Amino acid sequence: MKKQAAEPVTAFEPEFVAGLRHIFEDMISFNQMLGLKIVAIKPERVSGAIVMRPELVGSPNRLHGGVISACIDAMGGLAVMAAIGARHLDEAPAQRLHRFGKLGTIDLRVDYLRPGVGDSFMLNAEVLRLGSRVATTRMEFLGADGKLLSTGSGAYIVS
Repeated sequence: MKKQAAEPVTAFEPEFVAGLRHIFEDMISFNQMLGLKIVAIKPERVSGAIVMRPELVGSPNRLHGGVISACIDAMGGLAVMAAIGARHLDEAPAQRLHRFGKLGTIDLRVDYLRPGVGDSFMLNAEVLRLGSRVATTRMEFLGADGKLLSTGSGAYIVS
């Protein structure tokens, strides 16, 4: 008898999305300081955005590289949260939201391709591999016009 492949998850329950948004935007103070907001949460890809503010400037009129790196790292972590949530769909949304307590960055690489100039920025992240202990991610940091400004890759502890 041939085993059926699992149906791909196309969307999360509103309760899970609201809970993940609350954790990411409200409970992580550093994300609040950055002004990092979730735009979309899908099992295979997450998107976020930040708006330029004077507190985030490094060189005149340019977003500080540390802000770019921190946003890339945060989005990689969010992508891992979404992937873990998709892996455990047999659990209630509230139970899945408790799985993120041990999540942490163990490696991060950022490549700065262009200066962070603009009024707002978009970010995307995806999980390349979700193992039982480590997740590997790829992230991108874009200008409001969609131009790629920085890329990132990261490894996150998940157990």
